[in-house]
Amino acid sequence: MKKNRLLAKWLNNDLSEDELAEFKASPDFEKYQKIKNYTEHLEIDDFDENAMLSNILNQKKETPKEIPLHNNWMFRAAAIFVLALGITFLLKFFVPQTETASFGEKTTFLLPDNSEVVLNSGSEINYKKWNWDNNRRLELKGEAYFRVAKGRRFEVQTSLGKVSVLGTQFNVKARKNRFDVVCYEGRVKVNYANFQILLTHGQSVSFENGKQTKMTVRSLKPEWTENQICFYKENIRTLLEEVERQYNIKIELNTKDTVSLFTGKLPAKNLDIALQIISTTYHLETKKVSKNKIIFDEK
Repeated sequence: MKKNRLLAKWLNNDLSEDELAEFKASPDFEKYQKIKNYTEHLEIDDFDENAMLSNILNQKKETPKEIPLHNNWMFRAAAIFVLALGITFLLKFFVPQTETASFGEKTTFLLPDNSEVVLNSGSEINYKKWNWDNNRRLELKGEAYFRVAKGRRFEVQTSLGKVSVLGTQFNVKARKNRFDVVCYEGRVKVNYANFQILLTHGQSVSFENGKQTKMTVRSLKPEWTENQICFYKENIRTLLEEVERQYNIKIELNTKDTVSLFTGKLPAKNLDIALQIISTTYHLETKKVSKNKIIFDEK
C-alpha cells in the first residue's frame, strides 16, 4: 500500500525530498520513469458527449435476420437422426425377426429368453421380439436344433405340424411332405394333422404322407451339428436335395430307380466320400461337370 501511495504522490509531484529519495531507491523506479516520460507526449482530444450521442442515434438500424427452422441443416440432420432411431427401434422390436442359414452354412442365434437355436443349411426362422413373454411362437422352414432355457416355454410352427416345448433340447425338420421331431432332453408335444404325440428323452417321430414312424435315438444331439448328415428311410431324391443344401452344389440325377430308401450317414465336410457312398449304394456313375455341379448316371 505504501508503494502505491508514493507512486501516486510522485505522479502529482507531491513527494518530499526524503520520500523522493526513498522512491528513487526502489527497484521499479526506472520503469515508472520511462512510462511517465512516454505518457507526457500523448495528446487526448476533448470528449464531446453530445456529438457521440447524435452519432449513435443517426446510425442505420438493421432488421434482425430470421432463420427459418426448416432451412437450418443442423436441425434437419438432427430430425433425420431421430427419425432413423425411431425406425430402427420399430424394426428391432415390432417387425418380425428373420434368421437364415444359406446352403452350405449353419447359423446359431439366441432368442429373447436366451434359448439357443441352430439352423441347418437352407433353413429359416421367423419370430417377434416384441411381447415375447406373451407370444413365444416361431415359424420354421427347414431344420433347426433348439436348446431351450430352463423353465422357458415356446412353440415351433411349421407348414406340416407344430411342436410345443418346456425347458428341453429337440430337433425339428420340415422338408416338403416329411416332418421329423427328435427329443434329446425334457419333453415335447407334437401336433401333426389329427395326431398329437408326447415325446420324451431319446424318442423321435416322423410323419410322411400321413404315415407315422416312431424311433428311439441314442445320440445326445443332432448329427448334422457335428457335420454328419443322418437319413432314415429317405428316397434318393430327398437325400440328394439335402446333400445340395449342405455343400451348396447342384446335382443332376439320371436314373429310373427312385424307390429304394436310404438309411445311414453321409459326411457334411467331405464331398468326395459322400458322392462315393451314394454312387456305391445306388450303382451310379459320378461325373463332376464343374466345381458346383455333379451328375449321377446309371452304370
